Amino acid sequence: MPELMELLQNMRRPGLLLQAAKLGMKDYNRERTLKRLALPTAEQNATNAVHALMSTEDTMEHARRAGDASYTPSRHVEVLVALLAEIRRLAAPQARA
Repeated sequence: MPELMELLQNMRRPGLLLQAAKLGMKDYNRERTLKRLALPTAEQNATNAVHALMSTEDTMEHARRAGDASYTPSRHVEVLVALLAEIRRLAAPQARA
């Protein structure tokens, strides 16, 4: 968990992107979102989900910076919402059980 927090602290993303993700956390539905992001919840614990989401987010960030036509800001926000929510889930003591 400490290495995840360090990675998160070192992430540099536009403020508007992070603000949108933080606002979206209140409506986060784990099953629906991970399914839509092609991360089935059945075999995903929070740690696996975080690692998969970090990889997806990194790919999206590279596409954003490169100006790739396939980049979708709304999808990036959705991935960040899921990433933040899953990290919060990991930090909650009852999630570890």
